[in-house]
Amino acid sequence: MARLLRSLLTQLRGVAIVAPWLAYLLFADLLLSLLLPFKFLFPDAVYNLSSQIASGVWRWIQHIFESYNGAVITTSGDTLIPGESAVVVANHVGWSDFYMIQKLAIRAGMLGRCRWFAKIQLRVVPFLGWGLWAMGMPLVSRNWAKDKLELERVFAGITDRKWPTWLISFSEATRFTQKKYDESQRWCEANNRPQPQHLLYPRTKGFVTTVQHLRKAPHVKAVYDMTIAYQRGAKFLGVPSFWETLSTPNLSQGSHNGGKGYRFHVHARRFLIEDLPHDDEGLAKWLEERWVEKGEWLEMKRVSWAGESL
Repeated sequence: MARLLRSLLTQLRGVAIVAPWLAYLLFADLLLSLLLPFKFLFPDAVYNLSSQIASGVWRWIQHIFESYNGAVITTSGDTLIPGESAVVVANHVGWSDFYMIQKLAIRAGMLGRCRWFAKIQLRVVPFLGWGLWAMGMPLVSRNWAKDKLELERVFAGITDRKWPTWLISFSEATRFTQKKYDESQRWCEANNRPQPQHLLYPRTKGFVTTVQHLRKAPHVKAVYDMTIAYQRGAKFLGVPSFWETLSTPNLSQGSHNGGKGYRFHVHARRFLIEDLPHDDEGLAKWLEERWVEKGEWLEMKRVSWAGESL
């Protein structure tokens, strides 16, 4: 009975915390939708204003995760240059991956400039889809031949109008699960490719297309490779659900103190885009090599955390 009551109180707490943010999100989506007709006349102004609106939405949800719900995000790796535009690639474990990347975006002053690859189906969702399109989000089907016009639209804003941007993609194209990992292993064996530890083999077409276009933009200086790691208790890559990140307090506090015992970490590496291979095959191989290194880093992190107590 006591456990049921605690669960109910947690759900009610979550509703109370999220309701104001959700109302603001709907208001922001309405504003972004209203900006859409002006996008063709005043593209720079709409991009900058939509970035400011988005920054408020994302900063608020980040505050819920870290301040209200006690998530402690630790970081390591290279220092990212404030205000620098970049192509960002990351592994994908769960919803909370967004918080990991946003942590570094806030530090670099680029939160409102984050643009994420999103599913094209979202375009028809009233307000939300219109808002994403007004912001310049790439809405794709993952069929790169079909997505050509959409990508050219997004890339043109960055290359021609020099919009400051973090263009972010999860190169595995789906969240990590054990079933998908087993499928990835079988594919790698059949195609003579290395299987990275704790990761799915990356899909390289999107990365190659993005780099080949954005290296034409003089202000896009780097590729950021972000490796995201989690642990809950003894479970490596144990990740909270979406609702848990919004409703549950003491996420990073040890279970012996009444917390959930989650660890959150993001490791960043910065590579100058001018140093990357210039041919498509070389870029695909480069991403594959980074994923193998990410897997090695994740295994080191797993061993390190296994020897520590929260």
